[in-house]
Amino acid sequence: MSVQQNVELSPDARGGASGATLSEGSVGVDRAGVAFAADAVADTPSLDVPSGLAARVPTPLPGDPRLARLSLNQRTTANWTLREAIDGSVAAGLGAIGVWREPLADVGLDTAAGWIADSGLRVSSICRGGFFTVIDPAARRAAHDENLRALDEAAALNAPTLVLVPGGLPEGSKDLVGARTRAAEAIAELAPEARARGVVLGIEPMNPIFAADRGVVSTLGQALALAEPFAPEEVGVVVDTFHLWWEPGVLELVAGAGERIVSYQVCDWITPLPADTLLSRGMMGDGHIDFPAFTRAVAASGYAGDVEVEIFHADVWAAPGAEVVATMARRYAELVEPWL
Repeated sequence: MSVQQNVELSPDARGGASGATLSEGSVGVDRAGVAFAADAVADTPSLDVPSGLAARVPTPLPGDPRLARLSLNQRTTANWTLREAIDGSVAAGLGAIGVWREPLADVGLDTAAGWIADSGLRVSSICRGGFFTVIDPAARRAAHDENLRALDEAAALNAPTLVLVPGGLPEGSKDLVGARTRAAEAIAELAPEARARGVVLGIEPMNPIFAADRGVVSTLGQALALAEPFAPEEVGVVVDTFHLWWEPGVLELVAGAGERIVSYQVCDWITPLPADTLLSRGMMGDGHIDFPAFTRAVAASGYAGDVEVEIFHADVWAAPGAEVVATMARRYAELVEPWL
């Protein structure tokens, strides 16, 4: 790779408004002295995923300090195996990876732990535990045991947080209060187990459109109330922009949450919503969320951990993983990192 430094680049050469870059495999340095990756042809801009539009900013290179806290949540590149996600994160210069349990199971915990340790990446979180809201006692015990396995996996990977998706209404039930009560009881049972393993349970409040089938905890206020009886090293909350951007007073809640915030996850809310609303997460900047405002509130809380990009979107999943990671690095550097 040829390195081009100490040069004054034109706006087009730096990627300026058009996103145009230099020759294939080269590296440029912008006016602030920050290196960025070049594209295939001098006048060919980087293209963002999934919009296909010219990139608004240059792609940060490995070693760029802006990438130090950026984490690739595995679902953002769902077409990548765990091995590919690790390698892609390292190649892009990211600091961390958010691991999902299903691809972890595909390769085995010991193999995955070795890969990640060798890569130098941090594991920002393990996703996911939870699904506490079943009624049958045997099913509740099975859910508890599965969460213990998830905690063991998180501990083995030195992940600070196990993300908890509370679960929805059991089939045929309309008892939302009862479901939330069972979630609280399950968390109370898991909290000492998490503490013993050095892992924090991260309650993820979910947008109300998912209350029936996925997450009966719908607001940050509810999640903080569930966490409050426990020590911060046992139970915290996940701040996910997709789920919380709409909540009245959420920025004040975030800023005041302090050490209860154990994970910051970012992606955008896009409209029109697809038929499968689970796939309505967009790349930052493609939707309606004010990321600078949200990130300022997270920073005000004192949160200093990794920032995961977690996107569920069919077009993102269909794109080459390296292009997805390059786009998310650009959007993170533009819309999130400056306000951390």
